[in-house]
Amino acid sequence: MSARSLLALGAALGACLAPVAALCEEVSPELQFCFTSLRDGERARAELALGPLTGLAFYRAELEVDPLGREVTGKLAVTAPARAAGPGPLFLRSTPNAFGAGRVALKNVRVNGQAAKIEHPEPSLVRLVSAGPAVAAGGALVELDLQATVPMAPRESASLAGSLTGGGGSRGGGDYGAFMAAPEVMSLAGLLPALPPADAGGELAAGPTGIGDLALYEPSNWLVSVTVPAGYRVHAAGTALGEVPGKKGRVRFTFAIAASRDFPLFVSRGYEVETATVDDIVVESHFAPGDAKSGKQALRHAASALVEFQKRLGPLPFRTFKVVEARLTGGAGGMEFPGLVTVSTALYQGAANPLAAFGIPGFEGLAGLDALPFDEAGLGKKMDRLLELTVAHEVAHQYFAGLVGSDPVAAPVVDEALAQHAALLYLEWKHGRAVADEVRQSDLVGAYQLYRLTGGKDGAADRATGAFASGLEYGALVYGKAPLLHDEERKLVGDAAYWKALRAYVDGYRFRWANRDGFTQELAKAAPDKAKPLKALRRRWWNEAHGDEDLGAPDLAGLIRSMTGTELSPEARELLEQLLPQLAGQ
Repeated sequence: MSARSLLALGAALGACLAPVAALCEEVSPELQFCFTSLRDGERARAELALGPLTGLAFYRAELEVDPLGREVTGKLAVTAPARAAGPGPLFLRSTPNAFGAGRVALKNVRVNGQAAKIEHPEPSLVRLVSAGPAVAAGGALVELDLQATVPMAPRESASLAGSLTGGGGSRGGGDYGAFMAAPEVMSLAGLLPALPPADAGGELAAGPTGIGDLALYEPSNWLVSVTVPAGYRVHAAGTALGEVPGKKGRVRFTFAIAASRDFPLFVSRGYEVETATVDDIVVESHFAPGDAKSGKQALRHAASALVEFQKRLGPLPFRTFKVVEARLTGGAGGMEFPGLVTVSTALYQGAANPLAAFGIPGFEGLAGLDALPFDEAGLGKKMDRLLELTVAHEVAHQYFAGLVGSDPVAAPVVDEALAQHAALLYLEWKHGRAVADEVRQSDLVGAYQLYRLTGGKDGAADRATGAFASGLEYGALVYGKAPLLHDEERKLVGDAAYWKALRAYVDGYRFRWANRDGFTQELAKAAPDKAKPLKALRRRWWNEAHGDEDLGAPDLAGLIRSMTGTELSPEARELLEQLLPQLAGQ
């Protein structure tokens, strides 16, 4: 993308540039656009961890989206810093290709102006082999054309099955609808190939496995324009730089964000928007017209969570935060990106089948299910609380792993357990401990116990996503059991030391990468006499199998009561007990 084409936005961008006016002589106009996404003082804070933000990887893209044809074409330029380019070949990760060969095709690839050959060591990984030197003195410039075909959303994308167990039904969630097209919304997460992070030894972070999150990248700068037909809108993280009309009624939307670990992108038709302000953060909720009630609730929950988290965990870096309704599959209730999160359409609308709505995958269509009685008032209350918990969980991900980076594929328990725990803390701060305890029992303990009732075995939570046999196991152990470690740590060290360590963890790893025991180390600093018991707790809850002993034996009637607000009759309980083996076999 040329600076000239972006500067054509003219006076409409004048207000956006005000926060960085003093930097105009230091950085290019394109990077100035990116820095408008940062709140006052956040560039300096980020540079304490990352060095000059002008030295981060820089992604610039111009895209054309055909929603009806489900196709995207465009150009991408990636400036890879020398430390990312390294002495060997360059790599790009394209997560959609992990779930369908050729979903995103790269063509006419050039590295520092010279044609490069593409190799595919993995379905989602591209190795760029250039005839000339891959790395110039200041890094490498990769330029390419891309063409993408987006799969259609399946009918079951309106189902909430698996949501409470944290990430999928019995077979896993694939990409959970991250790259998928429905009539009202296209989700284009992962569309832009990105530089995979590498460890000190040069080992690249692994790609997605079909269970859990897809990828996370080094903090980078992004400047992206997307042209869509009339009547469609584009949603992305960062500052919206403007809407420029084009030929045949098409409109170009441009977004910029700095120091972000990813760049989510969505295209909607007919969506409405509601906004709120938290300090100087503009909070936006984008939703389908028929889901306005839930869309407005999601806005209130997001704003409330931002208030509570910033009091205790410190400020978030971006001027905007967006909640976008999206079709999600595999039981996902939401999906997180820096500065933007999605919440499932199915969660907004509820589900006709209460058991599916409350995360009991595989029950849809089983004979006799309609005979079960449900307390509609209790069920409605549970649905409202589930929406609030989901939004709070996704907001918590802005800290874990948006600010405090961790590998979501190799060590998903690091960020998922803390995000789930933080969501419960939010409920405690907002509504009191009794509400948080109720949700902890129904949604976390309940997820684990449901998994055990269907024949699942307890095991270690701290393992790579690919080491889990199913999404149901992953959800029960990573979202259900593992977050409860942090409750035990809090009891052990006391609230004063716990809050001190939690804030120190965020501040110390802000924009950096945390290891598996980073939070344990901070707790030990805050409570030195508890260092050994803290390690023992972590080993017990994350590396060993004591779930039944710690959480209690599952009781079917009690589990249904806590998850749905429904008391089972003896006849209904007998029916469910008959259905459980069918679920366990799926």
